Amino acid sequence: MGRKRRRRGISYKKRVADVNRIYDEHAGSGLSNREIWRRFVYPAYGISERTFYNMLKGAYDPKNKIPDDMLTLFQFDEDGNVKQ
Repeated sequence: MGRKRRRRGISYKKRVADVNRIYDEHAGSGLSNREIWRRFVYPAYGISERTFYNMLKGAYDPKNKIPDDMLTLFQFDEDGNVKQ
């Protein structure tokens, strides 16, 4: 039996982009991946370390790219957060 593929929504893709942005900000500072997850990602998103690594890997998958026309539905501030 084949494994059913799930479609990822825009909110998931946005979370992947946010987690990768956080990782990219702190990766050059000498912190380990686990420390970046523990200090910055887990408090913000409450995801497991395994999910964190899957999101880092998934960011390079073309199916997780947010289409440009979908970005116009949201207004973002300079930190990449959705404006309320």
